[in-house]
Amino acid sequence: MTIKVRANRFRIRRPDATQTVPPPPPAMDDALLPMDDGFGPEPFPTARAAVPAPPPADPATETAIDAIRREGLTGRQLRLARRVAMRNGLPATSDFDAVRLLRAAGIDPFQRNSMLELVASEGQTPATASRELQKNVQDAGIRLPQTTKPMTVPSTGQRAEQSLAADVLKIQRDMARRRKRNLAMMCLRLFFFVFMPTLLAGIYYYKIATPLFSTRSEFVIQQAEAKGAGLGGLFSGTQFATSQDSIAVQGYLQSREAMKRLDNDLGFRAHFTQPRMDALQRLAPDATDEAAYKLYKRNVKIAYDPTEGLIRMDIIAADPETTAAFSRALIGYAEEQVDHLTQRLRADQMQGSRESYVEAEASMLTAQRNVVDLQEKYKILSSETEASLISQQVSVLETNLSKDRLSLVEMEANQQPNQARMEPLKRRMLALETEIASLRSKLTEDSQDGLSLAQVQSELLVAKAKVEIRQMLLSQSLQSLETSRIEANRQVRYLSLSVSPVAPDEATYPRAFENTMVSMLIFAGIYLMISMTAAILREQVSA
Repeated sequence: MTIKVRANRFRIRRPDATQTVPPPPPAMDDALLPMDDGFGPEPFPTARAAVPAPPPADPATETAIDAIRREGLTGRQLRLARRVAMRNGLPATSDFDAVRLLRAAGIDPFQRNSMLELVASEGQTPATASRELQKNVQDAGIRLPQTTKPMTVPSTGQRAEQSLAADVLKIQRDMARRRKRNLAMMCLRLFFFVFMPTLLAGIYYYKIATPLFSTRSEFVIQQAEAKGAGLGGLFSGTQFATSQDSIAVQGYLQSREAMKRLDNDLGFRAHFTQPRMDALQRLAPDATDEAAYKLYKRNVKIAYDPTEGLIRMDIIAADPETTAAFSRALIGYAEEQVDHLTQRLRADQMQGSRESYVEAEASMLTAQRNVVDLQEKYKILSSETEASLISQQVSVLETNLSKDRLSLVEMEANQQPNQARMEPLKRRMLALETEIASLRSKLTEDSQDGLSLAQVQSELLVAKAKVEIRQMLLSQSLQSLETSRIEANRQVRYLSLSVSPVAPDEATYPRAFENTMVSMLIFAGIYLMISMTAAILREQVSA
């Protein structure tokens, strides 16, 4: 069985059963040596020539052979040395011994000339060819070459591993180069979009910005306590005004009307159009009201604290005295606005009380006129007086009638009464009775001249009751009118100043370090958002 190794592949040749292996020749010849096919020596040659028994080994020879074996000669070089030794008639026992003998004879078995001289002409004996070769070598003066480490051809697996390692190294170098390039580009973008704007902002805040002064003040809006509230005052609330009043005052101080009043009184626009103001904070001389109002809102900061009821005001200007003057002027505007908030309410209350009084007075006069008309109509000043007079008359007449009846009874008691005296007495009694009946009828019965005294008295009493009611209403209206007048003249809401404006002695703005850091954070945030947006869009486009 023959095994050949080619490119890490094994091919096994099995001889046929009918095939016979020819016997080896008696002597070693070139035809029986294994041929070099470029893949190394065959480890198992098909035939070997019979070699005579070697002589006893010499220690020096074994040492030299071991040294040659450690040189790592290839199979091709060993076969070439065996052939050169056979051509020169050297008794070599092995391939390594052939190399040793050739070097001892001064012949380089691996020289190209030695390879060419192996091909001898026909009829030339090996000894003759060897002598000619030795002569040529001696004439050329060629020394034996130094042993070199043979080149080993890597296997397919080793070549693939080396190629993969080279590719990985190339990729790593490319990634490192790209990483350095990306890092340099990122640093460049950060410098242009973050650090350079931050540097410009810092230069502005530290060197160019105009120093500004700030004046702080605090005040609260209170309401006057009602006089004579008594126990009911416990449920009337606190002395602080409602939050609506404070919010209304805050809105007024932040309005365009307050800005125009401040400009007319103290020259707000002229203060910020001065040449000493820097370009970013200076107001153009021909600026519109909208631009001035934006500057006003930026420099006049007003805040309301609902938990404490305080209104905090912070005024910013380029001069400390100007900031204090602006603060005092705005506090005065706020106090006027507080008075104006309750002015309409007080005016409405005063007008309502006055109208109520006028109406009550007119109603009272109408009722009084009705009583007078009834008195003129019935020609009775007072129904009670008329009834009293009639009652007195009836009482007198009844008294006289009773006396006459007693006199008549006495006369009739005589045995012989005087008729002459009795007849006038009877006629007098009859007249008294008639008069009494007439007077009584005036009190309760209607006469031909008009109504009865009872009806007249009832109408007069109703008219007088109306007059009394109107007089009472008139009195109440007069009292309400007087109360409204007092409340209208009294200040219901007033402004209490807790922190007075004081001119500062040191500039408050600009806060250079804080503003520079804020600018850097803003620029960094903008750069980060733009970078993330660009990366997302690039990823979406590539996907």
